[in-house]
Amino acid sequence: MSLSATFRALPKAELHLHIEGSLEPEMLWTLAQRNGVPIPFNSVEEIRAAYHFSRLQDFLDIYYQGMSVLRTQRDFHDLAMAYFRKAAAQGVRRAEIFFDPQGHTERGIALATVMAGLESAVREAEGALGLSVGLILCFLRHLSEDDAIRTFEAAEPWHGRLLGVGLDSSELGHPPRKFARVFAMARKAGLKLVAHAGEEGPPDYVWQALDVLGVDRIDHGNRALEDAALVRRLAADDIALTVCPLSNLKLCVVPDMAAHPARRMLEAGLKACINSDDPAYFGGYVEENYAALSDSLGLQEQELAQLSRNGIEAAFWPEADKARLLAAY
Repeated sequence: MSLSATFRALPKAELHLHIEGSLEPEMLWTLAQRNGVPIPFNSVEEIRAAYHFSRLQDFLDIYYQGMSVLRTQRDFHDLAMAYFRKAAAQGVRRAEIFFDPQGHTERGIALATVMAGLESAVREAEGALGLSVGLILCFLRHLSEDDAIRTFEAAEPWHGRLLGVGLDSSELGHPPRKFARVFAMARKAGLKLVAHAGEEGPPDYVWQALDVLGVDRIDHGNRALEDAALVRRLAADDIALTVCPLSNLKLCVVPDMAAHPARRMLEAGLKACINSDDPAYFGGYVEENYAALSDSLGLQEQELAQLSRNGIEAAFWPEADKARLLAAY
């Protein structure tokens, strides 16, 4: 892994992390045993083998299967803390993490259980690890907007403690405009807005996320490069793209890491930043994602530092806190 000690020591922000996607095989096994949840695996090794897949839907199938072991407040706390420890060890100082309440409530897990576990982990991480953390509630786009609205309304007691809302899961066939009403509700509630767009979906999905949903950031956004007018729009409006290299490779968004568009994004003046998405499934956390780009694209240290600065600048965080981290660059 060709990252210098100087770069590795720089403070970083992670803005595209699904907490359920940080469920490592060892923890999946442990929680299944702890909660008596039957799983179709006989060992950690079998679980690890199942984490090998070649397309988004195969990934989502094992992803939702893994969710089944998350049952109690303690489970959600332990899951989040495992990620926070890894992130802090790799220099992350600001983490804005996604969670998928519909993936739990449809299994009969109360939203209050999910929130209690995550919020207790946030408090512990902020106190013990020096992390600053924001929670972004994501809607599953393969479900209906009515279901998303019910979820948003059920989360009303926590609106003041949420950072924002997002949109994830299967992109194709589920355009952003499908969720216009619930995003308008979130905007009225004063929450930040983000959405997955332009990973598998076309550039038009990015346009919809901007113009119909009114998002503050685009998650992924790779295919925006296919539309010159869209690139100009993103650059002019300083819209950040939360890019996830190892995820893109594992899900065949790019054929190999040497074809990843991170450098082209920088050259086009786009505010691309590097994140780990679902690190347990995609082969690495933030540091491994930077290393993959460095090794495959030959990115120089100043280019890696620009990607990292972009993440800090794009964080939904007070300017004074951003300036404190940026002072290290």
